[in-house]
Amino acid sequence: MELEAFGLEGKTAVITGAASGIGRATAELFVRAGARVVMADLDEDVNDAAAALGSQAAALRINLAEPGAPALLASQAEAIAPVDIWVNVAGVVGYTPFEAVTRDEYDRIVRINLDAVYWSCAAIVPAMKRRRRGTIINVSSNAADQPMPNLSVYALTKAAVNMLTKSLAIELGPDGIRANALAPGFVATGMTAPPEMGDAEREALLATHAARSALGIVGTSLDMAQAMLFLASDASGFMTGQILRVNGGTSMQ
Repeated sequence: MELEAFGLEGKTAVITGAASGIGRATAELFVRAGARVVMADLDEDVNDAAAALGSQAAALRINLAEPGAPALLASQAEAIAPVDIWVNVAGVVGYTPFEAVTRDEYDRIVRINLDAVYWSCAAIVPAMKRRRRGTIINVSSNAADQPMPNLSVYALTKAAVNMLTKSLAIELGPDGIRANALAPGFVATGMTAPPEMGDAEREALLATHAARSALGIVGTSLDMAQAMLFLASDASGFMTGQILRVNGGTSMQ
């Protein structure tokens, strides 16, 4: 039955940044679709998030910005089960005018948003190549297409993720490995609209971003998770090297 292609029965997925937001929503949906999920995050909340999903989920606390951490995560995940799907969600944002960006801030954003993605892919690809199958999904951003003030470092890392994804698709396609990226528009998460933000400020932020959308709305973590499920499943089996822009029409490529 064609609808079975949208399921993940019998597959194992690693999801970074899985303690909250898009990562957590993706883990929850993947489990409902039949996958076993390894949830990786620096935040200790990842333990509770995995526990809530039962025996189909495992939690690994890890700081992917540290040298060697991606290889360690890949090794630990492979020890649980052969990894079919690797989803790089973990990321940070910094709202700083270009001339005020410090070397420390630059390095922090690049280490998490780009270096961790690159080396995570490098860590899992050998195992996928041996099995001649695998799916990699990298989370990019609308900022790669529509840079905004005070997001110079964030935007450049996401643009680099797009090109990395296309490069992986070209190199790994002959080995049966697909690589695609999801580029969200604005999604209200703990990173983009932190809890300490007041109600009025939050409402103004959401209204501003909704006005930029052709649909007049902002996205949700579930919107992103559902797109991620498509990219992870056999339903997208003829799709690689693509940037799937789930952004309400704020940019159209």
